[in-house]
Amino acid sequence: MAYIIHDACISCGACEPECPVSCISAGDDKYVIDASICIECGTCNSVCPVDAPQPE
Repeated sequence: MAYIIHDACISCGACEPECPVSCISAGDDKYVIDASICIECGTCNSVCPVDAPQPE
């Protein structure tokens, strides 16, 4: 189950450089995860200060 970034995202950018498969990018109002690339490792959640990335 891929991760998604919920509305709690504060667009700090902490998750993007930590993703080992580069599936996170800046969206219009929050960061977004490309579910087709996500390997469900949870690294994004572990670095997020507001726990915005969660399993889908």
